[in-house]
Amino acid sequence: MSRDTITLTGLRALGFHGVYPDEKRDGQEFVVDVTMRLDLAPAAVSDDVADTVHYGEIAEEVVAVVAGEPVDLIETLAARIAAVVLARPLVDEVTVTVHKPQAPITVPFADAAVTIVRARGER
Repeated sequence: MSRDTITLTGLRALGFHGVYPDEKRDGQEFVVDVTMRLDLAPAAVSDDVADTVHYGEIAEEVVAVVAGEPVDLIETLAARIAAVVLARPLVDEVTVTVHKPQAPITVPFADAAVTIVRARGER
């Protein structure tokens, strides 16, 4: 497996995810970080975007998942995002962090987040 990575940090989108009815009704901003592991050597040699992953397209796909069909858990949302990224044949592994900075927590906090790691061929 390659040690090369492409990282997108702080992707933002309005989503309607959560366990509580008001979260699904009102929505809130979610922030997503994605790190993709892939071999970047071919792209470094060719200087051709066709030999890598177009991170602009990935960003749009991630935002579409966040803005799409609501789920209860950010764990589920992270898994859906990972599946979309791993659909790209060049990506061997992906780390996805979903931040929910306005989570319904009754004490002061800075962030609530879930991070998952998925590799090609894993469930």
